[in-house]
Amino acid sequence: MTRTNPPAQPDGERRSSAEAESRGETSAVPIHKVSEEVSPGSVGWREASIEILARLGAALMLALFAYAAVRRWHADPTRITLLLLVVGVFMSMGLALFARVPIRRDWTPFALICSIGGTFYFLAVRLSPGVQLIPEAVGAALQLLGIFWELFAKMSLRRSFGILPANRGVVSRGAYRFIRHPMYLGYFLTDVGFLLVNFGVQNMIVYGCQFALQIGRIVREERLLSDDESYCAYRRKVRFRVIPGVF
Repeated sequence: MTRTNPPAQPDGERRSSAEAESRGETSAVPIHKVSEEVSPGSVGWREASIEILARLGAALMLALFAYAAVRRWHADPTRITLLLLVVGVFMSMGLALFARVPIRRDWTPFALICSIGGTFYFLAVRLSPGVQLIPEAVGAALQLLGIFWELFAKMSLRRSFGILPANRGVVSRGAYRFIRHPMYLGYFLTDVGFLLVNFGVQNMIVYGCQFALQIGRIVREERLLSDDESYCAYRRKVRFRVIPGVF
């Protein structure tokens, strides 16, 4: 692999980089500093207003869903998977409400459909009990595994995540040392845990569409990042997207 020379750095930063490299750590900062938070003044008041309204609308839908799901759980407290579904949705979407505003995002119709559908799919999930293909405890264990893995991935990203595909900076630490899109593995485990305990035609269709949309999001995100040399180097190092040895 050909290594490009990094831009000149102040002496203090050069020493810090050398020390990190000597410890075997990989830099999570892209060549272009695209992970810096964008202030409302730099994107304009119109764009800032749209961003705020979109996040408020998402928060409202999340709150309405959580209220309906928790009410059903109160009626039958043995449905742990239903309560964990709410926790998982808050993990995947709620934290995105506080994500950085990126400089570059993918606003193409395909990316919008994949991102919005893959994020707000929970509004179409059938919350009433379905067919239990596996015991409640097994489904809850899968959900917890997915939630903890997703939390680990989000901690690795810090605030560099969101709904739309975007370049918020290249991260190669934490969960991103093993697969390129670890959060999607967390989503998958959480979704499968709920689906297998609350199986039905409606939920099967919803989650089937959800999985297809998430694959679309991954493809669009990688296409957006393909012109970032630091991401290309990262992709050569970490081969698999979501499931090691499979995808």
